[in-house]
Amino acid sequence: MDPDLDRFQSRRSTVYGQRGVVATSQPLAAQAGISVMEDGGNAFDAAVATAAALNVVEPTSTGLGGDVFALYRTADGEVGAMRACGGAPGDATVENVREAVAEEEDEDPEDVEMPFTGPHAVTVPGTARGWEATAERFGRKDLGELLQPAIRYATEGYPVSEVVAAQWQHAEDLFQTDHARQAFLFDGEAPSVGQEVTLPRLGESMQKIAEEGADVVYEGEIAEAIASEVQARGGFMTVEDLADFEVEWPDPVSTTYRGAEIYELPPNNQGLIALEALNIAAEVGAGDHSIDSPERVHYFAEAMKLAFHDGHHYITDPGYEDHPPLASEGWARERATEIGEEANDDVTFGVPNSNAEEADTVLLTVADDDGNVVSYINSRFAGFGSGLVAGDTGIALQNRGASFSLDPDHPNRLEPGKRPFHTLIPGLAKFDRDDWAAFGVMGGYMQPQGHVQVISNVVDYGLPLQAALDRPRWRYYEDGTLALEPHFDGGVAAKLLRKGHDVRTKTASRFGGAQIARWSDGVLSAATEPRKDGNAQGY
Repeated sequence: MDPDLDRFQSRRSTVYGQRGVVATSQPLAAQAGISVMEDGGNAFDAAVATAAALNVVEPTSTGLGGDVFALYRTADGEVGAMRACGGAPGDATVENVREAVAEEEDEDPEDVEMPFTGPHAVTVPGTARGWEATAERFGRKDLGELLQPAIRYATEGYPVSEVVAAQWQHAEDLFQTDHARQAFLFDGEAPSVGQEVTLPRLGESMQKIAEEGADVVYEGEIAEAIASEVQARGGFMTVEDLADFEVEWPDPVSTTYRGAEIYELPPNNQGLIALEALNIAAEVGAGDHSIDSPERVHYFAEAMKLAFHDGHHYITDPGYEDHPPLASEGWARERATEIGEEANDDVTFGVPNSNAEEADTVLLTVADDDGNVVSYINSRFAGFGSGLVAGDTGIALQNRGASFSLDPDHPNRLEPGKRPFHTLIPGLAKFDRDDWAAFGVMGGYMQPQGHVQVISNVVDYGLPLQAALDRPRWRYYEDGTLALEPHFDGGVAAKLLRKGHDVRTKTASRFGGAQIARWSDGVLSAATEPRKDGNAQGY
């Protein structure tokens, strides 16, 4: 299957449930979450079980070697966030990485840029600790029980779905070591659509976590395998770096968009970009225009340009750099003065790493009848990540460190222990006192753009959840182009061209993958991304 081919023309409707709903990008993972709730678990338990299952049934976009984040509203009304995101190794200085890469590539150290793959792109993975912390703090079941559906899929097998099969092709070139190819390839090839596969090494690692807890990943034999793999390839990761990792519970950041309160993750995540864009869009009345109009696309895209410029300049680990009030109305009013009826071609994207344009992620949303609402997002950054698999563990290691800069004057410069600029942003929306939705849109720098468009579809135009996800999307790229899905009305592209936009038409795989789950005064509903393999499921 061509991953750029838009094959998704089927009609869906919003799914409703009585006790719980799950929406995610792979049906077997959604079933894992539903099964946990049927067995007495709540939405937080289901989120962990679904995320773990996605590690197996959609290993092309997530894994234990990556990070995990959450935004949530609990049954008793608490609104909060979880961040399980590791930093750079203790010896990963700009100078050390430049010298190491220069020696490997036979280059001048001053000419070296931050590698996108390989050992220097690996940061401490947060996933296992994040899952465990979620279950312990909010769940009804222990982590070992929640991992069982994923372990069964890994050891007993499952059929590979269409989008996942297309993404898996990337592994054939990425994985160079024998143990990496043995873990994720079959006779040296990616699986075909419908092929039944097992991932026994990953299943064995998950079983160890089920029995010993997350400590085995950070202080035990899996930690030793991760550190050994990175060091063997020339990197700096140590077991001590892993052992020092802790989960954080930051306060969410938020803004009010036309009566709806929208919550995002603060830096080092890019949530402020979505909030700034919504605020600027409100200032210029982007949502006042017809849903099918070129004016709507123009004003939202112009707001997005400015928000990207600001966010990609200022957002980094807040322990190392401060940032201005990007989510404030005052900031938005000032930035909105730069938007007119013609496209602004004097705005730089300011990208920490341009390869994040096509990063891969999994997002799941869950709601239960108690009023727990959870947006949960997991990723290794780009597909299978760095290309490194930790020994015989079956755990592919992320390349999130590729978002660092080796420019010592850049706010997002590499520093020991520092967390990089992070694309992952779960979303949470409060439409009314007892009306909450967990939402999100996967896909690197498409994420804040998708948040803005989905929220606008629901708030500005009152669309049902599934219709809000089905609408054609636009996407602003770092090279200044404005991409449209082919489902837009035929006259939109021509009018945007006349406004000065460099318009291109691109197909479904470029426009992210959204999920949403809603608890509205006890009524549960959910919707799923038509551009992915997944489904929304209730019971």
